[in-house]
Amino acid sequence: MDDASTLERPVLIDVKDVSYAYPPESSDPRPVLSHVNMTVREGEYVAILGHNGSGKSTLAKLINLVIDDYTYAEGQILVNGRDVMSDDITEEEILDLRRSVGMVFQNPDNQLVATIVEEDVAFGPENLGIPQKELRQRVDDALETVGMTEYAQHEPHRLSGGQKQRVAIAGIIAMKPRCMIFDESTAMLDPMGRKEVVATMEKLNREEGITVLSITHYMDEAARADRVVVLSDGKIILDGTPDYVFDHAETMRAAGLDLPQCTAAAKYLKTRGVKLEGSLTSVESCAEAILKAWRERQRKEGACD
Repeated sequence: MDDASTLERPVLIDVKDVSYAYPPESSDPRPVLSHVNMTVREGEYVAILGHNGSGKSTLAKLINLVIDDYTYAEGQILVNGRDVMSDDITEEEILDLRRSVGMVFQNPDNQLVATIVEEDVAFGPENLGIPQKELRQRVDDALETVGMTEYAQHEPHRLSGGQKQRVAIAGIIAMKPRCMIFDESTAMLDPMGRKEVVATMEKLNREEGITVLSITHYMDEAARADRVVVLSDGKIILDGTPDYVFDHAETMRAAGLDLPQCTAAAKYLKTRGVKLEGSLTSVESCAEAILKAWRERQRKEGACD
């Protein structure tokens, strides 16, 4: 996504100086977020990285109102201009905000509630009181979007992990959200399932215009985003394009995070004198940079001959 065009889009989520700690009686009564500031604009694809306990999932749950106890919270989280942490927010506004920002969790089995795929997809919008004719269209459209139309009459428990997760995603899509948060949604999937879900995220963002927040610990997934935000000990330490973030290798390692494999390999080649230019965050871009460097070397050696 072009940086200039992104900045012209309206702000959908605005996190302003947010700090948060779980209540003292909880199993984890410690400060989790500390003075976090983050803006997400409509249509962005943002990856959020951080080691376990960095606060990334807590931030997502605050945005989506999964966490609604703000006794030990400070700051503001504006979703479509409404502060989700406000004392005077109404139940109707909460429901509206949860519809606007859908959330897909780690374990797909915990999100499936019906015995038939299309019934599961219909569950959310049906509870919103969507008329039957529109409900039918929403379910069909959502299943088509995630590539699961042929499985409409299947039993969810017979599907693969990746297919289950796509059904869960379809259930959120059917409620027509403006933003979808994927909270470690590929963590429990095999490589094929991960590939299916990541492709679905990209399709929702690139083709449907849905804002995507992907919380992940897979660096190759983060590299596919427009922007990467890195949290460490409850604070944002890096925020920028994948090229910018992964160029800060020492900061990433200090936060307990790796680089995408292709980026790490490219950086090693650079230490060995190979001149690589351009983006080095994807297999394709790294291969292109290496090929360009090899051709330049061949040209120079040919000129010397």
